[in-house]
Amino acid sequence: MASKKLLEMLNDAIAREMQVSIQYMWQHVQWSGVKGFAVQEELKKVAITEMKHAETIAERLVYLGGTPTTKPTEIFVGKTLKEMIERDIKDEENAINLYKQIIAQAQKEGDITTAHLFEEILEDEEEHHDLFTTLAEEL
Repeated sequence: MASKKLLEMLNDAIAREMQVSIQYMWQHVQWSGVKGFAVQEELKKVAITEMKHAETIAERLVYLGGTPTTKPTEIFVGKTLKEMIERDIKDEENAINLYKQIIAQAQKEGDITTAHLFEEILEDEEEHHDLFTTLAEEL
């Protein structure tokens, strides 16, 4: 079965996915004005994708013998669009780094399925990062 280290990393990923799912959902609700209107639906889609990631990772964690966390990482909504997007970029960068570490750890342990799962999630996170960096250029 998976090492304690890998199980802890998966729980970190779940906490992060729950955090950004809530964060992006509240941001999409709070955005206003012309710029807000243009990206509200995108933020909503990203929030739903992140929620699905949390569920998928939790299912894998249970399969590997772990217990999924129910506590998200600290949620930050922000007061301005600029503040929100800057934090979102940082959160996606943190996810990309964590997921690369999880892929490496899973490969080291011979857990091809977990590595593959996180390679797929990593693609989504890189797309989210691209979305937020593009939005930051417009603010």
